Amino acid sequence: MKIVSIVILPVIVLFIIVYGSLKKIDIYNSFIKGAKEGLVTTFNIFPYIVSMVFAVNIFTKSNFLSFIFRPIEPLLNNLNISSSIFPLIFLRPISGNGSLVVLNNILAVNPDNFTSLLASTIQGSTDTTIYILSLYFGSVGIKKIRYALKAGLFADIIGIIFSFVIVYLLFS
Repeated sequence: MKIVSIVILPVIVLFIIVYGSLKKIDIYNSFIKGAKEGLVTTFNIFPYIVSMVFAVNIFTKSNFLSFIFRPIEPLLNNLNISSSIFPLIFLRPISGNGSLVVLNNILAVNPDNFTSLLASTIQGSTDTTIYILSLYFGSVGIKKIRYALKAGLFADIIGIIFSFVIVYLLFS
């Protein structure tokens, strides 16, 4: 397996060079053109990335979600669920890295219990909907995101609900 991981990238590059040569394509100029377009795209999405990172950092450092869910912690403890799952649920649509930090904290405290299995399943079954919409739609100038936002958040809710169901059925 180690040899495959070492060899795969050079094989792909060699394949592209051979294929381009057979099709009589100027490979070097195509590469330069693609690199220029990549830089333009990077400069276009950079402000959106910086603003999302800034907003997520403020949100996570404030411990707002922990404060909100503290009153229902006794109920969750009766269900053998840590209240630390809710910051993950609310942060996942906003930031993948922020939700990974929350997941890491959950796994550090409870490495092998229902909450850690649930958190891992939620992390894998949902997406960073708000991040995707703000970054990619914003960078290309799409202003009307109403239906995409509803569909994405609905898919996240379904992923969370089925995470609870599946983890409960398989591991409790």
